[in-house]
Amino acid sequence: MERKAYLLLENGDIYEGTAFGAEKDVTGELVFTTAMTGYLETLTDPSYYGQIVCQTFPLIGNYGVIPSDFESKKPALTAYIVRELCQQPSNFRCDGVLDTFLKENDIPGICGIDTRCLTKTVREYGVMNARISYTEPKPEDAGSLKSYRVTNAVNSVTISQPEVFKAEDTKYKVVLMDFGAKNNIRRELVKRGCDVTVVPGNTTADEIIAMDPDGIMLSNGPGDPQENTAIIEELKKLSSKKIPTFGICLGHQLMALSQGAQTEKLKYGHRGANQPATDVKTGRVYITSQNHGYAVVASTLPENAYESFVNANDGTCEGVTYTNMPCFTVQFHPEACGGPLDTSFLFDRFLDMIQEDKDNA
Repeated sequence: MERKAYLLLENGDIYEGTAFGAEKDVTGELVFTTAMTGYLETLTDPSYYGQIVCQTFPLIGNYGVIPSDFESKKPALTAYIVRELCQQPSNFRCDGVLDTFLKENDIPGICGIDTRCLTKTVREYGVMNARISYTEPKPEDAGSLKSYRVTNAVNSVTISQPEVFKAEDTKYKVVLMDFGAKNNIRRELVKRGCDVTVVPGNTTADEIIAMDPDGIMLSNGPGDPQENTAIIEELKKLSSKKIPTFGICLGHQLMALSQGAQTEKLKYGHRGANQPATDVKTGRVYITSQNHGYAVVASTLPENAYESFVNANDGTCEGVTYTNMPCFTVQFHPEACGGPLDTSFLFDRFLDMIQEDKDNA
């Protein structure tokens, strides 16, 4: 029997829908993603920790659950919102249905609500907190939502012990700092001949240097980058060693903070697979996958850094290249799966930087 579920927004709006997945009251930061494919990658992206995610694409679940598409071992998001839930998926790789998957992972969902209206509200009001419950709320209950904050995010999603992934034909050794890393970052490195050692996000600079890596990868992850003060200090120490470094998303923000730049929270962030990023030098525009609520403030970058990519929609910083060390970072996801793959060449650029460093050693 279908059970009603309710979504209460921080601004007092109430949506009535149908419950699926786990049934429990939850509070989280409400965000939306415009990606038309890859809902499994969205569900298992650790960057959504603490958030209630709304899919703007109206039909979700139509190809079921496919574990080989997961970006992490389990979902980190707080809850999931869709317009129409497909309960009879059709795909030769399907290994289950979305409703059961969310129940198994204790993630509540709500379907049958007007996600277009909800998205327009978030776009105009900005990111806000929300609660899913199973008893009808009142608008005045919204006042209690304002105090919610996503905290301790990186520590909640990073691995607890290092993990090693070997390439078939090893060319380089790379340390991947896991701030909430998507699996495809590691896959892109391994298939290019890198032995990848994934380490917890709180690994110290000295511990990483002792591993004698050819390169360092800084992963994506959730939360406010400024909260990670200890990690920022370790990155400051690491940067002085001038080991070739490539940062993605949160890794991009943390490296900038370690060099004295600032970050800011965006009104509703960039979440989707169609964000245009312009290469500042060439003027070429790449279509990118993005998932972030914070951005580096370009005007605060140090003299030894320059903005390499900008968002073609709002002009926010999408990439930084550092001139005093072999390091570049991007806000978008060149490892995007399921796509777009327009910027996957950045992994090749990273390996070229590693080789150049070895040649000059």
